[in-house]
Amino acid sequence: MLKKLILIILIGVLIMGFSTKEVVGVISTNKGDIVIEFYPDIAPKHVESFMTHAENGYYDGTTFHRVIPGFMIQGGDPNSKSEDRGMHGMGGSAGKYYGIGDENNSESWMLPAEFSPTPHDRGILSMARAQSPNSAGSQFFICVADAHFLDNNYTVFGKVLKGMDVADQIVNSSRDKGDNPLERIEMNIKIVPKSSVEGFE
Repeated sequence: MLKKLILIILIGVLIMGFSTKEVVGVISTNKGDIVIEFYPDIAPKHVESFMTHAENGYYDGTTFHRVIPGFMIQGGDPNSKSEDRGMHGMGGSAGKYYGIGDENNSESWMLPAEFSPTPHDRGILSMARAQSPNSAGSQFFICVADAHFLDNNYTVFGKVLKGMDVADQIVNSSRDKGDNPLERIEMNIKIVPKSSVEGFE
């Protein structure tokens, strides 16, 4: 618990030094990098949770475990670090306690819905969830095509600034009957100042 508290304080220091709009997420894969901006104005808890996980290495070594051409690529499940593909897509929790789940069991923490009218256009970063609106954990997806049937039902919390060509490569990967790429497409995610990214100096 102390470790998590220290991490949250460190992230707070990061955000104080650079506002959330001055930092970006860099998702690094063997296909290239995807650079994302965040929407803290419409989904502050989702942005905070994602950044917490990125800073503590939670996402590192996870894969894009679900890819559907003409729709989206999904990743961020800690279960995908395992070779047991049957468990991919079944795990993940929020980066801190937001009032949903058992406060003493971090694996049970979920995010409250932060739905908005922001459309699920190509390039949008949104959070996956189960049937309940308040069941998002750590899994996220990037739309590779407009998916407006998701609008007001899933939480949009960012958008790709650079690297949609990488997302397009990932979504067109050979996959099994569960839409899981046959080749492991692992990711590492870092939060960095936007000015440090080539093209945004």
